[in-house]
Amino acid sequence: MQITDIKIRKLFDEGPMKAIVSVTFDGQLAVHDVKVINARDKFFIVMPSRKNPDETYRDIVHPINASFREMLEREVIAAYNAELEAAAAAKIEEAEEITV
Repeated sequence: MQITDIKIRKLFDEGPMKAIVSVTFDGQLAVHDVKVINARDKFFIVMPSRKNPDETYRDIVHPINASFREMLEREVIAAYNAELEAAAAAKIEEAEEITV
């Protein structure tokens, strides 16, 4: 299974949640609401989940093995970092246009 697209849907400046992401696999399956979290100076992803009646959470979809989870996490975090760089470059470009 190949990741064919990663869309950063929303970025957050405050708190441990840094982004909400959609990931497309093989151009045929999209998984929405994957969260990028930063806690204890480490980035990781949290899969979409739902709240159970007993107030616990259960993943709706999740990787079956550690190697796939590591690959997915690495790719999503790389896309998040690229989005941050693009946003920073856009801010610099916007600031330069204002001063001209």
